[in-house]
Amino acid sequence: MKLQLDINIEKPKATINYDDGLLLIGSCFTANIGKMLSERKFNCLHNPTGILFDPHSIAKHVHDIVYNKQYTVDDLFVLNGIYNSWNHHSEFSDVDAEKVVAKINGRINAAHNLLLKCKWMVITLGSAYHYTLVDNNIAVANCHRAPSQWFHKKMIPSSEIQTMLSNIINLLQRINPQLNFVFTVSPVRHIRDGVVENNFSKAQLIDAVHQLKAKYNTVNYFPAYEIVIDVLRDYRFYDIDLVHPNYLATEIIFEYFEKNYLDEATRKIADDILALTKAINHRPLHASSPTHQAFLKQTLEKIKQMQQLMPGLNWQNDLEQIEAQIKNNNLDSNVKL
Repeated sequence: MKLQLDINIEKPKATINYDDGLLLIGSCFTANIGKMLSERKFNCLHNPTGILFDPHSIAKHVHDIVYNKQYTVDDLFVLNGIYNSWNHHSEFSDVDAEKVVAKINGRINAAHNLLLKCKWMVITLGSAYHYTLVDNNIAVANCHRAPSQWFHKKMIPSSEIQTMLSNIINLLQRINPQLNFVFTVSPVRHIRDGVVENNFSKAQLIDAVHQLKAKYNTVNYFPAYEIVIDVLRDYRFYDIDLVHPNYLATEIIFEYFEKNYLDEATRKIADDILALTKAINHRPLHASSPTHQAFLKQTLEKIKQMQQLMPGLNWQNDLEQIEAQIKNNNLDSNVKL
């Protein structure tokens, strides 16, 4: 008996491997996929300028990254004693304006340097709704919980989305001709807009991306939205808010991504690296026990073997972490009570 629909996922012309770099931009779903790639030690950077939802904000941030825009204190505003940027997530906000600017500019610089040499950009669109300030029509990527009457809300139609995204694809291909694109539509439903309005918004995004896919041979579409809505299609795959896909759903989506965007050899290495990452982060009840000491030494040896197999990966922090645990645990075991 079949309990789920099958889904046909079109494979990209090239697959992702460990020699490639990846820059991921967009909604909180991007952060989930980016975290999973980072755990497997792919050379990737996700949401360097914070979570973004609408195409206008994503296009604006791509321009910032391409031209390595440097923000100043004058680009910030103060709300309840906190310095914020209308273009950035609240994770950048602080009581110290200089800290906000330094963090924003550091992230943009890191993304700019990766963009010049990476082979993949993953863009996850969350909503076709876009916000501007009522007073001056300035575009807003994050409302920072300011009063709702400060903002004007607009639905961006598919035709405008296509134009925005076409412009950034053309710009990116000029500075990095080897770049491939993966567009996804976030399966997170924006219920605050309304159920009907959310579906209308997602439809604009899906239509725009498919038009771009037909136009550019470097554009791919990964159906994260369809996997959750049409294949999983059950609230047991959602968090308690009934909106965000839960851990299990995200794992299933990533399995589809791995299967279609990574070749078999790369998937095997990624699985081995993930097992090592979990071993490194393991926290035992009795750290100084002989069993755990042996486990640490075995993990250390596996890291060194992986270094020989994949010399391009950076294991320095992991080695130092394991070696420090071995040293500290040995000291603890020698303490006389």
